[in-house]
Parts: sequence; C-alpha cells; structure tokens
Amino acid sequence: MGGLIKTAIERPVAILALVLLTVLFGTVALRNIPIQMSPDIEKPILQVRVNWPGASPEDVDREVVARLERELASLNGLEEMASRSSRGRARVTLTYNVSQDMDKALVLLLSKLSSVSNLPNDAKTPEVRTSNSDDSPIARMALISTIGEANDLEGLGNFLESDIIEPLGRVDGVAEVTVYGGGNREMRIFIDPEKLVQYRLTLTEVIDALRSSSTMMSVGVVNEGKRTYAVRAEAVNYTPQTAGRIVLRTDLSETGTLVPLLLSDVATIKLQVQERTSFRRLMGEDAIIINALRAQGTNVVETMKAVALVVDDLNATTLAARDLNLSIVYDETKYISSAIDLVQQNIWIGGVLALMVLLLFLRSALPTIIVFAAIPVSIIGTFVAIAGLGLSINVISLAGLAFAVGMVVDASIVSLENIFRLRQRGMSAENAAYHGARQVWAPILGSALTTVIVFIPVLMLQLPVGQLFRDIGIAISVAVLISVVVSVTVIPALASRLLRGRADRFGALLPIPGLDHLARGFAALILRYATFAVRRRVVGLVVVGAVLAGAAGFSYRFMPQLDYLPDGNANFVFGRIFVPAGYSMDETMRIAEKMETAARPLWEGEAPADGPPAIERFFFVAFSGGAFAGASAVEPSRVAGLQSVLMTPIFSEPGAGAFVRQSSLFGRSVGGSRSIRLDVSGPDRDTILPIAYRLNEALSDRFSRRDGNQIRAIPNLDNGAPQIRISPDLTALARAGVSVRELASTVDVFNDGANVIQIPIQGELIDMVLSGKDARNLTAAALSDIPVVTRAGNILRLDQLAKLEIISAPEQIRRLGGRQSLSLQLRPNEAVPLEQAVQIIEDEILVGLRADASAAGVTIAIKGAASALEETWTAMQSNVATAIAVIFLLLVVLLRNFVLPVIILLAVPVAAAGGIGGLALLNIYIRQPLDMLTMLGFVILTGVVVNNAILMIEQAMLHMREEAMDAATAIIEATRNRIRPIFMSTLTSLFGLVPLVIFPGAGSELYRGLGVVVFGGLGLSTIATLIIVPPLLSIALQSRLAGAVTTPPMINLDATKSGKV
Repeated sequence: MGGLIKTAIERPVAILALVLLTVLFGTVALRNIPIQMSPDIEKPILQVRVNWPGASPEDVDREVVARLERELASLNGLEEMASRSSRGRARVTLTYNVSQDMDKALVLLLSKLSSVSNLPNDAKTPEVRTSNSDDSPIARMALISTIGEANDLEGLGNFLESDIIEPLGRVDGVAEVTVYGGGNREMRIFIDPEKLVQYRLTLTEVIDALRSSSTMMSVGVVNEGKRTYAVRAEAVNYTPQTAGRIVLRTDLSETGTLVPLLLSDVATIKLQVQERTSFRRLMGEDAIIINALRAQGTNVVETMKAVALVVDDLNATTLAARDLNLSIVYDETKYISSAIDLVQQNIWIGGVLALMVLLLFLRSALPTIIVFAAIPVSIIGTFVAIAGLGLSINVISLAGLAFAVGMVVDASIVSLENIFRLRQRGMSAENAAYHGARQVWAPILGSALTTVIVFIPVLMLQLPVGQLFRDIGIAISVAVLISVVVSVTVIPALASRLLRGRADRFGALLPIPGLDHLARGFAALILRYATFAVRRRVVGLVVVGAVLAGAAGFSYRFMPQLDYLPDGNANFVFGRIFVPAGYSMDETMRIAEKMETAARPLWEGEAPADGPPAIERFFFVAFSGGAFAGASAVEPSRVAGLQSVLMTPIFSEPGAGAFVRQSSLFGRSVGGSRSIRLDVSGPDRDTILPIAYRLNEALSDRFSRRDGNQIRAIPNLDNGAPQIRISPDLTALARAGVSVRELASTVDVFNDGANVIQIPIQGELIDMVLSGKDARNLTAAALSDIPVVTRAGNILRLDQLAKLEIISAPEQIRRLGGRQSLSLQLRPNEAVPLEQAVQIIEDEILVGLRADASAAGVTIAIKGAASALEETWTAMQSNVATAIAVIFLLLVVLLRNFVLPVIILLAVPVAAAGGIGGLALLNIYIRQPLDMLTMLGFVILTGVVVNNAILMIEQAMLHMREEAMDAATAIIEATRNRIRPIFMSTLTSLFGLVPLVIFPGAGSELYRGLGVVVFGGLGLSTIATLIIVPPLLSIALQSRLAGAVTTPPMINLDATKSGKV
C-alpha cells in the first residue's frame, strides 16, 4: 500500500484525471439507470389461469382445478400450490423456492400443461402468468364522456382496443394494459321456440347448422401455364343479413320442390353490445377504468412521461372527435418524484452539515476541501456500480447513498487528520502526506471491510425482502470502498500540494470561544478517565461491566416488538367491498353508491378543517358479488383520513363489509401489506366451516373493528350463494326422446345464451350467441317454463322433464395443497405491531381452537406478512450472527490476536442499546415500528461502530512498535490522538443522518427508523468505546498476549527463501 500512496503523491495529475474519469462515468451511468419507486422484487410465483364461461365453481373445481393439481403437484422446487375456483374461472397459484430458476420452472410448467387432458370442451386454453412487483399499476386512467349519457361507453368495444389500448401498449416500458368496461359486440340470434315446433326443428340441429355454415379455408393451388392460382373456399355469413340466409334444413314441398328452411324463418338476428359485467364511476360519472403496468427494469419516470404524452395526444385528436376524455387518476411517479426529491434534498443538506462539522474541527478551508472531495467522488462513483449490476435508482438505494454521505468521509478524515497532525509537528507536506496515510491505511481498510462484510450475509438472504436490502447494502458498500481508495490516493495527493508552505501556519487553529473550552474540557475528562482506568484496571473493569449491563438491561426493557414492512404514505387509498353471497350487480352498485354519496361532498364542496381531507380523485368499479374503490387526497399527507370515509357507509348495510387500506409501496411482491392471513384447511367445506366460524368470532372479539382493525373472510363464511339445481328425470327424457345434453343446451340457450362460434366482423372477432328472447331476464319461476322442443316436434316445459330446486352453493372454492380451505385476513390497527398481533392470536385464540380443529382433521396456519416476518426475523438473526463471526475473524487477521477483537466487538451491544433508545425517543413524537427496514439499521451498526475501537487499538500498537512506548503510555497517547478524529468522523456521520431523521415527506417512513437507529447507536457507542477500550486494552496489552501484537513477525522471509532462519 505504501507504493500506491507514494505513486499518488508523485503523480497528482494522474490521480486528478482518474477522479474526473470516475465522476464522468458516474454521470453517464446516472443518465441511464432506471428510476423506480422500489427495487424490482422477483417473487418465485407462477399462476395458471383457465376460463370456462358459465361454469359453476363446483364444476370448475371438479373438472379443471382437480386435473391441473394432479398434473402439477410433482413440479420440482414447488413449495405451495393454491387454487381458486369461481364462476367461469380457475386460478392455480404455484409458489416456488426462492432459489428456484424461474425460467426453468416456467418451461417445465408449460411442458406439464401441454400434457393436461380431458379439460371441458368449452374451457379456454390454460394461460400462465408470472407474479412480481410489476403487478401494481404505475398508472390508473379513466375514460369518460364529455357529453354525458349521450355517449355509450359500453359500445366502444373495438375502438377502445385499437384506438386507446394499443397506443398505450406501444409506449416503451409499458408491459400490459388492462381495462374494465367498454363491452365487445356480439351477434345474438333470438330463437323462437314456437317456430321450432312448427318446423319440427331441435336446438341441436340449429347449433350444428350454424357451426357448419361458414368457412374460410385454403384448399391448395392450381398451376396453369405460367400462373399459379391459390384456391380458397369461402362461405361467409358474418352480418345479420347474410346470417339470416343460413340454411338450417331443406324440406320437400307438396309440389315436389326443395324448400330451404332459413335461420331468419325461426329467429331474429341482431348485432349488439354484450351485456355489461360491471359499473364504473369516476367522480360521480360513468367511466371506463384503464390500468398500465410497467415492464421490469424500466425507468418509470420516463415511461409515465411517455404515457402522459400519448394521453394528451389522444385527448386532442381521436377522443375529442368522439366527445371522450381520458384522464390519469393515479400516477405513481408523483410519489416517486416527491420521494426522490426529498432524498436528494437530504443528501445535499447532510453534505452541507458534514462540511460545517469539518470546518469546526479543522478551522481551515484547505483541509476541509480535501476531506470533502471524498463525498462527490464516492457517491457519483457508486452510480457506476449500480448501473453495472443492473440495479435501479429508487428510494431504498438513494437512502443508502444518503447514509453513505457521512460514512465516506470517515476514511478521509482519519487519513487527513493524521497527515495534518504530522504537518503541525513540522514534517514537510510530502513526508506528512506519505507517512500520515501509510500509518493509518490498515485500520482504514479494516474498518471499511467490517462495514462491507456485514452486508454480505444480508445480501445472500434467500427471501424476497432480501432483495430490498440488496440495493441499500450495495450502495453503502461501494461508496465506502471507493472512499478507502480516495483516502490513500486523492487525500495524500491533494494534501502534499495544498498543505505546502510554512508549518507554523497549521500549528494554531482559529479559536472559537466557548466551543473550544467545552471541547478541551471534554477531551481532558476522557483523558483523565483513560489514565485512571489504565492505572486502576479493576475499577475500569467495573465501569465496563456497568456499561454493558446497563446496555443489556435497557435493550431488554425497551426493545420494541417487530413489524414487517411499512406500507408507505402514497397518496392513494384502495378498498374492496364485500356483499352477501348471491347479490346481483345492481344491488352491489346500490351499495357502492353509498360510498360515493359519502365521498361526494369532499370533492364538490369545502372539506372541514377538522374532518377528512378534500378528495382529488375518486372512482369505483362494481360487479356481481363485490366492488373496489380508490381515492386520492388534495393534501397527500392526510390521505389516511379517507379510509373511514370509504368504510363507514358500507358497514351500515346489513351483511356488507369493506377492507380499506392505504396503498402499499411494495404490494404483493414481498408479502404484501401488514396483514395476517389464517388459512383453515380440511377435507371439505362442511368440516372447516364450524372451525372458521369460531376463529372469525374470536378474532372479531379480540380485534374489534371499532379500534381500527379490519377482518375479512376469503371467501365469505355464509352458507353460499343461492343456486337453482336442475335434476333431469331420465325416464321422462327417454319418453320424450331428449338427451340430457340436449336438455342442458336448451336451458343454456333460453336462460343465458350459448356461444356457438366466433366470427370476424369489420376486423373484430366477436361471439355468435344463440339465445331466447328473454335470456338473462328470467325469474326463478319462469325458469320452469323454459320450452324444450323434442325431435317429434312437441314442446314440453322444463319442469315436465326435470326437477328444479333452490339450494345453497359456494361462490368460490379455494384449495391449499389439494385440501379445501378458507382464509381469514386480519389487518391490525397501525398502533399494534405485527409481532404482538401474532402473539395474541397464538396465545389467546389458537391455543384452545387447534385441539378441536385437529380432531376434525382441520389445520390452521398463519400466513401472509406474519409468516414472512417470522422467516425474515429468523434469517436476519442467523445472518447477523454470521456477519459478527466474519468480522471477528477479519479482526483476528488484522490484529494477529484473538482477544483484541473481542474488546472491539463489545461496542456492538452498546450500539444496539443506543439504536433502541433512538427508536424509543422517536416514538414519543412519531410512530415508528421496528420493521425489517429499521432492523437493517442494527446490521449497519454492527459494521460501523467497531471502527473507532479499531483506530484506537491500532494507534496504541503503533506507538508501542514505532516509538517503544509502554502499554499504559501508548493507550493514553492513542486516546489523546484519536479523540479528535473519532469525534470528527462520528459527528460528520451523525449530522449527515439528521435530515433523514427529521424531515418528513414522501418515502421518509422507509428510512426514518433506519436513520434514527444508526444515529442513536453510533452516538452512544462512540462514548462507550472511549470508556470500554482503555481498561480492557490495558489488560490485554500488559499480558503475555502483548508481544504477539506489538512486535513485527520474527521470521525473515528473505532469509527463509535462501534457507536461513
């Protein structure tokens, strides 16, 4: 290392060029790094989706899900398989090990799906979708009419797809655009049952004739002379007029002529819009909701700018011509920009505060400039590593850089302070630069390595949350390593030039009355203690024991309970509405409108100062069986007040409920928001329902909704939705000559409408549907009167051929690992830590319930953020212990001793007490739970707080080796020499953290707790290091171990090579 230092001093121009090159590369990299809200989280989840229009949940579960689960259960690396069967849809979610190669898993899954057979003919082809942090839209848009109801939004169909969705989907960075509304067209054929009787025509014959009436087929080529003709058979019946001429059958008239029976003879044909499946409203007006999802690794800010340009262009051209307007209801980049601006502001303010601290200590502009040069070089250089590793600029990585502002000057402070001290003693600038940097490079490198090494086990955390820690760990580690290089190259190179001149001009510092007196008094107090502790080692041991015991007792008493991850304070509240099973879409719409009615005054009038905030945007989507709504506030900091606005009116409706929360910054990617999911699984629904009822009642009693807790059941715990079951009478069917399949097809046609075939019209692929004139409008009583036409030309009522009865059937069937399950989701009050809530559930609720559940063959498992918290906490403890062990071994190598590292590591428990104290103090003013991001602060402390002890011990041993001091004198002298740089580096780090702790704003909840833990731990451990190290080091260095660490190696390597020792 001495050679590198010497080269840097001799070639300052080259060093300056390398610095400028680093800054240049960092600036270029900064322009190309994607900007996002949070890091990309790759969660090992794949989902298989199968649509089967019209099928009941029981049929979907039996015919689709059961077959898929049997085939997919043997996939490699599969941890959990969960399924959900609802009307017309099947979802099978596969969760893999975190270490699983998901590309390989996807290939194997597709291979397995290709071998799945015997799925129903009407079921669609299985689709596979991945699940990661990109599931949350970066933009929610709403399309409304500017002329009210005169514009039919439900009839936009193909226009919506081709003129709006496609332009948005072409934006670079947009992976997918989803839409709610804008129904597609269909060709509906209204069959007349009396005409069927008249012509003795069955529905089966009609359906077969329709399916075979149209074709577009290439049938080869014809070669003739020099030309080749393509041959194509076309029979196109794709308009209401041409479809009416479809021949169903050809009859022989009384005169012997052939008479074709046309479709128009027995049916009426209309081209119309499909019946709407949802109602959507924006600020009280009908709307179509459009969501844009980003592609992974894209710059969200640039993507949203492009989306906004497309929206503006559409509004100015295509949409204006049709009296439509598209507005962006939710823009994630508003929060991103605010959060990133705040962190950047904190970096600048932290840098200025660190500069002021340096000026207070150095009292000279030149040394201050030399040290301060480490900040821009280290921070900007870090962007090169971020770009090279394919990471992004986000709130987490920028928070890491904000923490690094104070850390990166530590190495430079130690290096320059030593250089400055030698220069004050009269040594020339060049010699002072060389010897000053050479004397401290080893402890500087050791200190940096302890900071970096502590992140290695965390970066290897095999959990989704480990990917959050990755960004902040890499940002700090790279910045600190660059600062080490700066301290042994840039600092001595600049010092050798800028500190030239008379040595006496560096001897006296500019006095600051009061501050200097206080500093000298404090330094004298520390020196008196060190002298006393070295001379009276027993008393020193008692003091050390008291400090450690006090730290342990304080930590045990004030250790807060754990939480998982903060939701964030994004300006968006999202709620789901649950209605009793079987409620129609119109009834669901009525309930959702109560929420809209309650919210309307907050966007139309003046919001009360002491009430909920004014609403900037409000929308909801209502569909059969439920609804969801979203709102943002004019004042983003008060958006949480809208939760009660959305919830209260829903709970006034009997049987209805709502689950409302502020939108989470991390979504489902790392376990979702702070909610606990209790999965109740068993052999069948009837077995698990009684246990689920008891569990729900116990949760409701212990976590009352009045206290701000929210509970919901997935699916509902009622007896299911009302269902009319048709049981064919096989004897009656045989007499009538009607098959069971023909009977079911007849009911499908006259009650709902049967999809016959898809046909192209005007470039759009639409459904041809055969139905009765009253399809979808029949009452339960009218269902029994559905006409069934026999082959003999007779017409019978449905109730003559089958038994109709009203029963209860589940609206949704869920399975976990092949067993039926119900889930209860609890979102505790913000004031209740997740760990406390889990403990209450385990100790007060499940302790008496699990025995009864086990006897019935039912299991209860705690999942969601609760299980993620337990996994992360267990892994964090293990990894931190590993990091401490690695630091210990590194210090053993550095100090060539097994005892001295123990002395150094005693600063860690004291730092932990300081971090806990900082959290306790912060919670007096602002609620700050001990979540996993805050816990990372203790990890950072483990690597940082040992630095001061390393410097003190290395300095003492340097005095003993090079100046032949005795142990006691060396310790006192090391304390004298290290007080100034220790407090200089500590205070620059602390003041660099101040903005992160005290300035509120977007994203601050992510790193505020982390900052206060590091602030409290670093501050307390600095004082504790000066108390702990002198007496313990005195004992260690005056023992038989002293010789091994204060003398150079006894073996002469050159002599060894020549055979001499």
